[in-house]
Amino acid sequence: MERNRGCDVRVGVIGCGYWGPQIIRNFDTMQGAVLAAVADQRQDRLEYVRHAYPNAQRFAHHVDLLSSDAVDAVVVCTPIHTHYEITRDALESGRHALVEKPMTASVWEGADLASMARARGLTLMAGHTFVYNPAVTELRRIVQEGELGKIYYADGARLNLGLFQQRLNVAWDLAPHDISILLHVFDQYPVEVGARGSAFIQPCVHDVVYLDLIFPLGIQARIHVSWLDPDKVRRMTIVGDRRMVVYDDVSLTEKIKIYDKGVVMPMTDSFGEFQLSYRHGDIRIPYVEWHEPLRLEADHYLRCIRTGEAPLTDSLQGIAVTAVLEAADRSLAAGGRLEPVESPRVPLPTAAFGRYDTTSASARKEAS
Repeated sequence: MERNRGCDVRVGVIGCGYWGPQIIRNFDTMQGAVLAAVADQRQDRLEYVRHAYPNAQRFAHHVDLLSSDAVDAVVVCTPIHTHYEITRDALESGRHALVEKPMTASVWEGADLASMARARGLTLMAGHTFVYNPAVTELRRIVQEGELGKIYYADGARLNLGLFQQRLNVAWDLAPHDISILLHVFDQYPVEVGARGSAFIQPCVHDVVYLDLIFPLGIQARIHVSWLDPDKVRRMTIVGDRRMVVYDDVSLTEKIKIYDKGVVMPMTDSFGEFQLSYRHGDIRIPYVEWHEPLRLEADHYLRCIRTGEAPLTDSLQGIAVTAVLEAADRSLAAGGRLEPVESPRVPLPTAAFGRYDTTSASARKEAS
């Protein structure tokens, strides 16, 4: 598809449920974009769009939207089990696609979409919104520039009361945020994952999960996610041998705190002289200029469409997050055993796209 370099990008949003209205709001007010169309199977959601965004075309099915000449690019914010089919249809129709987290329900689905996008010269971007958070950008800088020294471990928590899902567990719902943050900050993929959890409310649907990620060179990270907590917690601590940093997304004014604290090992061979030295230095709170992460993500998507540059949260990162979640599911089923994480890759493009269902989008719609 020829890149749309000079004109406004016509964006279609597929799905207007929990997250869709936020996507719609941003693209409706962005310079360089036109909110051209919205698709949703629920009539009440289309009525909402008609009243709030009267200039946007409305469709009851994504196939109808893609069959029209209304849009250049789409944002897919539907339930995860629909991501693959909808995104494949979008790419087949020559549209760029931003897919909300997690990008797909399996690694093979993500690889198939990535291969298709590469073959057609289209932008395929994973909606890992927190990667575009200015505080996370600062967190990455702190780690990558070595302010913390050698990294020991990371500990993250994403907790709240609800929202309970029926078709996916809490790890698939909440952990993609923290997994994508860790991939971005450490700039590497984990090699093993262990997971333990409990299903207190719905049988077989875990509502509390602890994930342990093992990165190359021995860095460890733990992520605690829960739908059963009285407080809203969005916190990550990264500890190095020189300093420690806390990222707290709930805090309004102190999202990043750098602690000049640590432990110094004594240089002695004598057990009698062995005594650890604890360093308690200053706490530094760097200034982080705030911008809405979702708007930054949307702006980045538009830039990638126009220029052809690879997205910061590209299809490889989308595949990597899904690979971690699949390994976590295997570990949960095995009682917490460490499971290898499939290395994310994009297969070379072939003619066999959509190898699990070669039926056309319109034919599938008629069959449904």
